[in-house]
Amino acid sequence: MNILTKPKPAAPAKRPLTPGQRREINWGLIFLSPWIVGFLIFTAIPMVVSLVMSFTNYNPIQADATRFVAFQNYGRIFDDPQVFNAVGVTLRFVLISVPLSIILPLGLALLVNAKQLLGKNVFRTLFYMPYMIPVVAGVMVWGGILNSDSGWLNRFLQWAFGVQGPQWLQDENWVLTALAIMGFWGVGNTMLIMLAGLQNVPTELYEAAKVDGATAPRMFLSITVPMISPIIFYNLTLSLIGTFQYFTQAYIISNGRGDPNGATMFYNLYLYKTAFAFLDMGYGATLAWMMFIVVLLLTVLLFKTQNRWVYYAGGND
Repeated sequence: MNILTKPKPAAPAKRPLTPGQRREINWGLIFLSPWIVGFLIFTAIPMVVSLVMSFTNYNPIQADATRFVAFQNYGRIFDDPQVFNAVGVTLRFVLISVPLSIILPLGLALLVNAKQLLGKNVFRTLFYMPYMIPVVAGVMVWGGILNSDSGWLNRFLQWAFGVQGPQWLQDENWVLTALAIMGFWGVGNTMLIMLAGLQNVPTELYEAAKVDGATAPRMFLSITVPMISPIIFYNLTLSLIGTFQYFTQAYIISNGRGDPNGATMFYNLYLYKTAFAFLDMGYGATLAWMMFIVVLLLTVLLFKTQNRWVYYAGGND
């Protein structure tokens, strides 16, 4: 053996658990058991069942005719024009909604964090309150606001600018924009997270920048954005995942039909119709797993890029 090579230290022997430690572990498992049971029953087992189902032609009405079809359902996806239409609708909405879901809450957080603003707590509460309203109720409210004939948004555009507002929910060129506007209704939670990040930025950095003659936009880009980049990354990840799972608002607005002219036939809406309207459960499970794989890959890619633009005070590992 080379005398210059240091021998590896022996791993410390594991000490047996004391009765008190075992008791703590057992109590921890007892308190976790409701979540564990719920996760197994409502998440893990259904995922395994749906994965198995994706390799079959299962139809609950013709359950006796169920047979194993291998990867036939997965190949069917690439021959289904409605899948490509649904993917296109979803991607267009992602490009509209995701940037706005970061920019708008950040702008509101900057507003309610400004020292010059009077009644900041009132504004924070008002911006957050819509987040507490159920999604279905919010969509019904916005359906009235965006009504092309009686909605107050078009009436305001006519009164203030003399402009005839578009048919927000009936025009396929405007309906995705209308759904994005509906999304503004619930940005209060993201705004509070952004606000918490802004309030954690050390004030010494701004003071030093002012001494060096930095302008407000420069301080925002060079101090604020890097310091809250982990918060932006967190919200971006959740927004990306949530937008790809977009369903409820589109279902209510179009009564599940994807109107107008398929412009709101999101991927999840098509998945729902395939599985629960047409009862093609095998193909529906395949669509669900393809969505899971795509979102997983995009999330992994997003995490791979974080070292290039996300700043952690403790350093990037």
